[in-house]
Amino acid sequence: MKSWYFSFFYRILLLSVTLLAAACAPEPIRQPPAVPITPMPNAAPLPESETAASTARPGQPLGSRADVQAFIREMVSKYGFNAAQLQTVFRQAYAQPSIIAAMSKPAEAKPWYAYRSIFVNPKRIQGGVAFWRANAAALAEAERTYGVPPEFVVAIIGVETQYGANMGKYRVLEALATLAFDYPRRAAYFRKELESFLVMTRAEGINPLTPRGSYAGAMGFGQFMPSSFQNYAVDFDSDGHRDLWRDPRDAVGSVANYFKKNGWRTGEPVATPARVEGSQYRQLISSQLRPPKDSIASLRGQGIVPLEPVNGSQAAMLLEYEGRDGPEYWLGFDNFYVITRYNRSQMYALAVYQLSQAIAAQYSGSARIGERLPEWLARVD
Repeated sequence: MKSWYFSFFYRILLLSVTLLAAACAPEPIRQPPAVPITPMPNAAPLPESETAASTARPGQPLGSRADVQAFIREMVSKYGFNAAQLQTVFRQAYAQPSIIAAMSKPAEAKPWYAYRSIFVNPKRIQGGVAFWRANAAALAEAERTYGVPPEFVVAIIGVETQYGANMGKYRVLEALATLAFDYPRRAAYFRKELESFLVMTRAEGINPLTPRGSYAGAMGFGQFMPSSFQNYAVDFDSDGHRDLWRDPRDAVGSVANYFKKNGWRTGEPVATPARVEGSQYRQLISSQLRPPKDSIASLRGQGIVPLEPVNGSQAAMLLEYEGRDGPEYWLGFDNFYVITRYNRSQMYALAVYQLSQAIAAQYSGSARIGERLPEWLARVD
């Protein structure tokens, strides 16, 4: 009897300790399920810096939210999606608050001299030469087809992803959904991109949870947004797929097609450094991204002098940049404006131009950085 009593008491004590330990243990944090990072078989502009209070809830599946449920119903009604399939997808996706923070710290917030050094440097120049050599046939074909010189296509891919080395770590679905539902000031834009992404993945036979990209949802070698993928991506190697993740040939053709459809003018200049005199030039500095309208001849008459030979009838806009030792002045032509259609930033367009010229010089073997190059180009950090 005594043995039974102690046995019973021991079991009760053990059960009590177990229940107490369970009650005190922290609740496990729910994490998104692991999905293999499988590259897939755009470029709308990256959005400007904006701050907004985030309502992102990382531990809650997007599929459990009322606003996402309303979006699913809209996709079913508007595009004929299968509701159950979308429910399954969004139950495996989570908002990412780190994306909201990244949106508030774009590289464009830096002064020009600091921004330039990120993209125009020996590593990206040498990487561009290597990418050009590896894809010379595709780049030559793109130039014949679209009229865009190789160095500009290479420079875009170099600025965007370091020639495919950094295509982004975020699930595109989660990036777009976070910004569509938790970034109010740009919600409408990213909601449309989320729609385009789901339509794109259905058309291409891609699992929506698989593609990875930037914090803004840009994808592939050239960082196309989903709407840009739909409008500009091409199957440049004719294998039946538009693969901007694994196929640099498709990426090359797609970037060149983007430029051509946005008005690239074959054989015309992009930009040239300028000198300013007097005070009239101040009112001509372009702070907005519009096609140039003033001729070089008229600009000369107002104290703006191009430092490289330019046709007097060529239209240009005056640009001012914050240099390390004071203001830098440049003239941007129609093709400069085309580059800003890829990313709506004057600094981005000038970085692409300068990188393209450095790559072209090294690729042709005509110069090394610091030798036989313009002063503005030889100044590489």
